[in-house]
Amino acid sequence: MTTSDSLYLAHHFDDREQQREAMTLGMWVFLVTEIMFFGGMFLAYAVYRWRFPEGFAEGSKHLDMILGTVNTGLLLVSSFTVALAVHAAQSSRGKAVAWLFGITILFGLAFLGIKGYEYWHKFHEHLVPGPHFRLLDPHNPQVDSRQVEIFLSLYFAMTGLHAIHMMIGIGVFVVMIVLAWRGRFSSEHYAPVEVVGLYWHFVDIVWVFLYPLLYLI
Repeated sequence: MTTSDSLYLAHHFDDREQQREAMTLGMWVFLVTEIMFFGGMFLAYAVYRWRFPEGFAEGSKHLDMILGTVNTGLLLVSSFTVALAVHAAQSSRGKAVAWLFGITILFGLAFLGIKGYEYWHKFHEHLVPGPHFRLLDPHNPQVDSRQVEIFLSLYFAMTGLHAIHMMIGIGVFVVMIVLAWRGRFSSEHYAPVEVVGLYWHFVDIVWVFLYPLLYLI
């Protein structure tokens, strides 16, 4: 075993390749469980969307498509910066990894800021499900407001869960920046960067499905 191996290789692995494959497999297994987790919400959405199409169409009209589109662009660009960070790690450019993850964090915070504004706006319009829910300015007065409340319940649940995953990702990026700045990643040891990248791409893909279902129906 070389000195480089001893620095990065955990004792229960035979070599770095085995360790990298185990890390990647572990992340894929985790992402499969996350797909099942989000899948329950998507199934609930599909059932209620089929049951109350008019209410869901009315609810979607109360979302800001411009802000949703901006957020989609932010996440797509953040996926690109993460991909660049993985390439930088493979090229032993640790400082570049840190800077690219820092940029990704800024995109993520911008996304969360916009989403927070959207939540505040729904609260201001009394469109938060609960005892104070009021559909004050319906586009279709014939739609049952309770159907719209179901749509908005799913909206807050799905986007809120997605936002929690983003906050977790941002926290992990902070740790990765510290490690990258300390020179912990190289062309021989970049698996942690690659695994974190997979997680962030998953978060982005979930939003790619949420955006049309919530904003464009």
